[in-house]
Amino acid sequence: MTAVPEYPVERLTDAMLFHREIVEPCRPVVLRGLGRGWPVIAAAAESPGAFARYLAPFDAGREMEAFFGEPRIGGRYYYDETLAGFNFERRRMRFAAAIEAIVAGVDRVDAGSIYAGSLPVDDYLPGLADRNPLPLLPDVRPRIWIGHASDVSAHYDMMDNLACVVAGRRRFTLYAPDLIESLYVGPIDHTMAGQPVSLAASAAPGDPRYPRFEAARDRALVANLEPGDALYLPKLWWHRVESTAPFNVLVNYWWDAFAAGPDAPYTTMLLAMIAIAERPPAERAAWRALFEHYVFRENGHPLAHLPPARHGILGPLHDNYGRIRAYVMRMLRGG
Repeated sequence: MTAVPEYPVERLTDAMLFHREIVEPCRPVVLRGLGRGWPVIAAAAESPGAFARYLAPFDAGREMEAFFGEPRIGGRYYYDETLAGFNFERRRMRFAAAIEAIVAGVDRVDAGSIYAGSLPVDDYLPGLADRNPLPLLPDVRPRIWIGHASDVSAHYDMMDNLACVVAGRRRFTLYAPDLIESLYVGPIDHTMAGQPVSLAASAAPGDPRYPRFEAARDRALVANLEPGDALYLPKLWWHRVESTAPFNVLVNYWWDAFAAGPDAPYTTMLLAMIAIAERPPAERAAWRALFEHYVFRENGHPLAHLPPARHGILGPLHDNYGRIRAYVMRMLRGG
């Protein structure tokens, strides 16, 4: 395994520089001390109780869903042995009740574990983000993750991610998107929290069910984060997240740094799957050639041999996005 490269945060003087230096290369980067100076980090450093008291004035009183795991799972939220169910319980409760239960269970090794994640801060704790700002992403609103020690199986996100540790310690183990064949991915529509997970990445070394994974394991990147440290994680990078302290808090920011409009690449992939995946191999190869030519464009623009005035809907995307989308929608409707 190799450590994720680091970038000095003092060089990131504005949002445009962050986009150019960190986001555009589409490679993971650790930003040590990015959240240094946040009052919420100072409160969490004092104690879990102090953290809870700091959050209390922001609490909007909303209900949320928390994961509860028995001591035997050791904070590893996962499938059951049949892959039909899960090894934890979901409970609806108010945010304040979840925080109280998490804090109360910090020093009780027999109490099991609780995990509450992906909560939009503006909905559950309005005003908290403004008191703990991130100027590098002024238009992206954060989410918060709170819980005991846990081990979240390797999965990917469909958005770019900037994750900053507020309390405890986080260990991220990352796998590049091109390793997907070696990760032995589980079901895409029966998941713990929305995204499919790698069945191999958290299995014991040498597990005979996943022979291709051993080579992928050696290609992993690792980032160990302390409070105030952040990780930039491009979309589609697989990441296993281990929260190793008894009490852990993380704030993250999800956004699509390169979106030209509302349409998500994942939607396109699912549509392509039902249209292409089970056609004969020779036909799939023909469609692959068209995708490479028109979509992935390794050899440049597909109409580079024509004057720009003759590019039609393949002209600049910002001028043609609406035209292409309308054309596609007509085709889907059978028009």
